[in-house]
Amino acid sequence: MFDKLKDMANLMSQAKEMQARMEQVQQELTRKTVEADAGAGAVRVTMNGKLEVLSVRIDKSMMLALAGEGSAADQQMVEDLMAAAFNAAVAKAQVLIQEEMSKVTGGLNLGSLPGLDKLMGR
Repeated sequence: MFDKLKDMANLMSQAKEMQARMEQVQQELTRKTVEADAGAGAVRVTMNGKLEVLSVRIDKSMMLALAGEGSAADQQMVEDLMAAAFNAAVAKAQVLIQEEMSKVTGGLNLGSLPGLDKLMGR
């Protein structure tokens, strides 16, 4: 009986350590960035590991084209490129998050366990 209590205490201690490490990783993710572009660099988005957009850059030649005789089709193209760049940045950030969290969990897929998705910041 005491062995089971000891095992439970060890498990709780490990869970607290993992929670502290996950919180540390979440703070680190704020400082880590990913960058994605669309249209061969015409639109570039930089995002951190908390899925916050840090910057959006639009190529100067594209801006000049829009400022000149930019048509609705040109505007639609820029909007499409922006959406593509944002989506690519989100995908890269999600990979970064998964990689960082798997370092804490040792590669275990803990996200499928009840309650751990909140612990992992999802």
